[in-house]
Amino acid sequence: MKTTVLKFLVLLFAVAPSSLAAETVKEEPNAITGDYTLVVTGYDWGPGVNKVVLSMGEEVLEVKAADFSVAVERSSEGVEMRPEEASGDRKVVYAYVSDEKGNRITTGSHVTLVLFVSPDDPLTSPIKYIFKDGRGSNQWIEYNMTITHSTSEKVWNTETGRIMPDLDKFDLTGTFSKDGISLTYAYFAPQNTSGKSPLIIWLHGGGEGGTDPSIALIANKATNYASDEIQAIFGGAHVLVPQSPTFWMQSASGEYTRGKENDIYNEALMGLIEKYVADNPGVDENRIYVGGCSNGGYMSLKLLLLHPDYFAAAYISALAYHEQYITDAQIESIKNIPMWFVHSKDDPVTKPDETVVPLYHRLIKAAASNTHFSYYDYVADLSGVYGGEDYRFNGHWSWIYSHANHANFDFDGSPVKVDGTAVSLMQWMAKQSK
Repeated sequence: MKTTVLKFLVLLFAVAPSSLAAETVKEEPNAITGDYTLVVTGYDWGPGVNKVVLSMGEEVLEVKAADFSVAVERSSEGVEMRPEEASGDRKVVYAYVSDEKGNRITTGSHVTLVLFVSPDDPLTSPIKYIFKDGRGSNQWIEYNMTITHSTSEKVWNTETGRIMPDLDKFDLTGTFSKDGISLTYAYFAPQNTSGKSPLIIWLHGGGEGGTDPSIALIANKATNYASDEIQAIFGGAHVLVPQSPTFWMQSASGEYTRGKENDIYNEALMGLIEKYVADNPGVDENRIYVGGCSNGGYMSLKLLLLHPDYFAAAYISALAYHEQYITDAQIESIKNIPMWFVHSKDDPVTKPDETVVPLYHRLIKAAASNTHFSYYDYVADLSGVYGGEDYRFNGHWSWIYSHANHANFDFDGSPVKVDGTAVSLMQWMAKQSK
C-alpha cells in the first residue's frame, strides 16, 4: 500500500508542473498583436517622436486617447544611460483614426496617437549626444515602444517603419572625395522653378559629424531651409548640407583649431561645393550663400577668407573662429561680402568677446557696408509652448534663431532694412547677389 501511494505521489508531482504551466499559458492573452510606425519631427532642439501609427488589423470608426498607454525604452550599445533617459512612459495627448501614414480619415485600419514632446524630456528623442573616443556627437539610438490598449488588451511592440517629414524632403546619399578626404552630404532641389535658383549651404556644428547626413540636418532644425516658408522667400532654392567625418575645426594634429592652424577639411569641402554647382546647372552661381553654426560658423568664415569672391552672402551663428587669428589684410578681403551674424550674449562655448563681437567691430571700422549682427541676450522658446521668453535654451544654441528666420535686428537693436523695408535674415539673404 505504501509503495502504491508513493508511486502515485511521484507521478502527481512529475506531471503537475507541466499541467499547471499549460493552464497558465491558456489564461494569458496573446498580447503581441500589432506593429507600429514612428513619426519623427524636427524641433528647435532636435528630433522628437511626436506620433505613432498603429496597425489595427480591422476597420476602426472611433478611438479614445485615454485607452492607450505608451512605454518607451532607449538604448545604445556600450552607452550608459541614466534611468530617466533609458525608459519610461510617454503621454498620449490625442488619438484619431488614420491611414498608414498618419493622415486623418473617417474610417480606417490604423490609429495615430499624438504624443507630448518636450525639450527637457529625453524620452522624446530618438537621438542622443554620446561622448566617445575623446569627442561627442549626436547619434541615432535604439528607440523601442510598447503600446497597450486597455480595453482590448492588444499590444504593439514591433516598429516596421519611420515617417520623417522634414528629412524625407532631402536626398541623403551624397558622397564626395578629394585628396583622401571623403565627405557625405544631403541636398534638396527645388521643383517647378523658372530660371536659375540660389544655393543655400548649411554647415553643421561640432556634434553632427560622421557619415550620416540625416544627423547634420535634424540634430537641430536645419531641415527648415527646405520648408515651404523659407523656400517661398527665395522663389525656390537648392539646399546643400555637407557633413564632416569628425568636426570642421579638426587640425592635422587631430585637435581643435580656432583659426591659428589650418583645418584638414576646407579644401575637400570647397571641392564638394564646386562639384555640386557644376552638376546642377539650375544653380545661380551669383547667389551662393554659406552659413553654419559653431564649428560650421568657423568653416563658413574660413571659406570666405579663402574664397572671398565666390559667395554672395554668409549667415553665421555661434561663430567659433577666434578673432585674434584674423589679420587686417583678411578683414579687407572680406569686408564687402554681405554677412549676418547671430549670437547670444550668454554663449558659454563660443564666447562672443573672443569671436564675433571684435570681428564685427573690425568689419564696421573697415567700412563694411552690408554686415549685420543680431546679438541676443539669451536663446528663448520661440514656440511659446514651453514658456516663451521665460524659457532658456543653452546660450550656445543661437542657431535656433537662424533656422527659424527669427533674426531681424542689428547690433544696435534697430531693424535691418533693404531699400527702406525691414527684413528678416532670410529675406535679406534672398536679395543678395554678386
